Amino acid sequence: MLAVKVKNVKKTFKAQKSDVTALEHISFDIGQGELFGMIGPDGAGKTTLFRILTTLMLANEGTAEVDGLDVVRDFKTIRKHVGYMPGRFSLYQDLTVEENLSFFATLFNTSISVNYDLVKDIYTHIEPFKQRRAGALSGGMKQKLALCCALIHRPTVLFLDEPTTGVDAVSRQEFWELLKNLQKQNITIVVSTPYMDEAGLCNRVMLLQEGRVLDIDSPQGITRKFRKPLWAVHSKEMFRLMQDLKKMDEVDSCFPFGQEHHVTIKNAGDMQLLEQKLVTLGHRELKIKQIEATIEDSFMELMK
Repeated sequence: MLAVKVKNVKKTFKAQKSDVTALEHISFDIGQGELFGMIGPDGAGKTTLFRILTTLMLANEGTAEVDGLDVVRDFKTIRKHVGYMPGRFSLYQDLTVEENLSFFATLFNTSISVNYDLVKDIYTHIEPFKQRRAGALSGGMKQKLALCCALIHRPTVLFLDEPTTGVDAVSRQEFWELLKNLQKQNITIVVSTPYMDEAGLCNRVMLLQEGRVLDIDSPQGITRKFRKPLWAVHSKEMFRLMQDLKKMDEVDSCFPFGQEHHVTIKNAGDMQLLEQKLVTLGHRELKIKQIEATIEDSFMELMK
């Protein structure tokens, strides 16, 4: 049995001038025990999809199932099966760490002690601060507390909506290590993120843009589909370099990536001509090297 099954789901919202389409007839499956990533920028439809799958919102068209249960007909049962961590910190900020966790355990007729083995690896990070109010925790600690609260009733499917947004790099790494450990407990984890580097930590990823599915595959499978030669280009004047590259007939695409621009060209032999043109235009400290495509490169290519 699949953990999640979505078929032809469409969701639109009423707006003053015209309806806004958040999801455009998307379909996908998630296997049990899988760590599945939904990757895309703000406005891609990730949160809307999460709310439909956690029975907080109805789709206009299509069907969706979680653990073989229909999200409309069986919504009460599904709420007992899933854990949901929304993108915005939504716990009670005036309650302490321990009080928040106890409260959420009570909602599901359980206790911290009954399911402590599931959350202990996460809870040990915040246990020294269990008497501190949740509103006074750091960003990383808040995320760990929210994850504990989402897990305290031992869900079979865990939905995490952009759990590491606004969290420092060390806390992000710790959080993903915790998710890998949770996966060993045979919990299906569905996580959304705008960070392309986190895509490589998932078993499979779905690339979303403006409510449409661009691709679904393993991270390695997605990057293997990038067939064009890819080059990293750097010079002393990066902004002018990007402007000049985009004007050249030989260039197929050019996107800024940190300290470099990632460039694809129309023909394999054009790079030497391109380099000559850049030198003629006066670009100093010019560095050009061929590189392997990343998930982000693949995403940008699919968006074209």
